[in-house]
Amino acid sequence: MREGSLEAPTRHPIDWKGASFYDEANLFNELDRVFDICHGCRRCFNLCNAFPLLFDVIDESETMELDSVDKKVYWDVVDNCYLCDMCFMSKCPYVPPHEWDLDFPHLMLRAKAVKFKKGDVKKRDKFITSTDTVGKLASIPIVVNVVNAVNKNTAARKVLDSQLGIHPDAVLPAYHADTARKQFTKQSHAQTAAEACGETTGKVAIFTTCYGNYNRPDLVNDLVMVLEHNNMAVTMASQENCCGMPKLELGDLEEVERLKNNNIPQLVKLIEDGWDIIAPVPSCVLMFKQELPLMFPDDKDVAKVRDAIFDPFEYLMLRHKSNLLKTDFKDEIGTVSYQVACHLRVQNIGLKTKEALELIPNTAVNAIERCSGHDGTYAVKSEFHDVAMKIAKPVVNRVKKADADVFSSDCPMAADHIASGLDDDRHVKSPISLLRQAYGL
Repeated sequence: MREGSLEAPTRHPIDWKGASFYDEANLFNELDRVFDICHGCRRCFNLCNAFPLLFDVIDESETMELDSVDKKVYWDVVDNCYLCDMCFMSKCPYVPPHEWDLDFPHLMLRAKAVKFKKGDVKKRDKFITSTDTVGKLASIPIVVNVVNAVNKNTAARKVLDSQLGIHPDAVLPAYHADTARKQFTKQSHAQTAAEACGETTGKVAIFTTCYGNYNRPDLVNDLVMVLEHNNMAVTMASQENCCGMPKLELGDLEEVERLKNNNIPQLVKLIEDGWDIIAPVPSCVLMFKQELPLMFPDDKDVAKVRDAIFDPFEYLMLRHKSNLLKTDFKDEIGTVSYQVACHLRVQNIGLKTKEALELIPNTAVNAIERCSGHDGTYAVKSEFHDVAMKIAKPVVNRVKKADADVFSSDCPMAADHIASGLDDDRHVKSPISLLRQAYGL
């Protein structure tokens, strides 16, 4: 819920196939309207770089109003918005149903789509958002060793910077030939007679996500262990593609549709067979909960997935309501500095991760509701990395000041990005890994 309001914001469907959506003149009329309102309000000045950039160019212009700002700067504002949704969710007093009807992130999405349609995007951006392709290639045996070595080599990173625009100091994740999906099929899984309760069936199908499958199979393994420890049946989607969030942020909406058409039938089949869906990365859950339903408001299958996909800790705490979450913890965690990922906050489910971890004896969780500035691709780009580190600085400072036993975030990319600003990143663990540790599994 946004500041200063008792009314929850609402969102309109994204009319991305409408006649005027890609009309640049129409787009700029709306950018003029919205930017002028933002200039008069300025409540979002401390969220991301898009707003300070806009306000600075206005203040430095001839009239100190929007009318004397070069329209080319508008595209810089668009490029600095990474669709975290925090302005819409927590700051803006003019979101619908207000008569001014502002949805800044989805206006930026429209501008990104116009830009993509014009072909005004870098080859680098097309490449790094093709997570299925990159993951499959980078996880090939032998190739994976080369990729991981290059990502850690100072000289090689300088080449990546000059040739591809990947910042040499940006954290690049390791790839694994033994992916999460491969590991799952090699493991033995008990045939559990799962108990349904409330909104949950106790039968969970994991949508591993590109990141969970290729980069962090440990997260998926930890999730499987926790679920099975709590007497839930676990399986995986028979096949999956990227959720589409990277391509959404690029403005490639037709590719988002293609990915949707590949994923939704598989997930609907699982749902109809009695399975709930969980994904270990907040952005991917949000894609199915919010963005796809807004892009395809009349698609009944998209709605089915929206209603049956859960964040891991949302699901666990729903089970806890019916006393079906085990609390037989063997280890304490201590104090946790916990960054609440933006795409988790947007889901409006509350601080379920904090609630779950604080079930562990002698465990205290300090929640930090500030953006990491990472966004999956924004922080790795040479032109934005320093800005991304600046956005993360308040979180880094709070973690240092807290001097907690461990730092954690539901978003593994945000966690690594924030950890890169810490003096000691040895005590960085995902929340699901902390839960597994507490269970002694």
